[in-house]
Amino acid sequence: MPLMFFNGAAMRGGPLHHLLAGARFVGPVRTAPRYRFYSAEDRYPALAQITGPMGPRRTANPQAAAGEQPAGVSVLGELYDVPWPVLRDALLPAEPAGLELGVIELEDGSGCLSMIRRRAYAEPPGLYRDISDHADWRSHTAPPASAGPSEE
Repeated sequence: MPLMFFNGAAMRGGPLHHLLAGARFVGPVRTAPRYRFYSAEDRYPALAQITGPMGPRRTANPQAAAGEQPAGVSVLGELYDVPWPVLRDALLPAEPAGLELGVIELEDGSGCLSMIRRRAYAEPPGLYRDISDHADWRSHTAPPASAGPSEE
């Protein structure tokens, strides 16, 4: 069975976790620090590799100076041992059009499957917002911490 990295709604406690029925939770993991992390209108996250064997992947990042490649981050997620039928029949049909199945590198240097930002996708302008500062979908989507009682 293939190992697969999840960093969005299929993680434990997420609304799509039921799609992982039959998959074994391996544990929390981080990617190698070679990715940018994006939000697609706060509907789903997307990983994009910035460096690799094929050379750098250019990403649209208005914060980066012209020609400057933003630094990669290590993204938090969960690793599962996923049976092929679960991948084929439950997970892949539920994925948004802006993602594709790819191979990523984990922090320990090993590789696994993951859904990544589709490379050849005519995405609507403004669909993706760089949330690499969070590097964690749960912290990005969590409601803001409420301020405690004010002292007067």
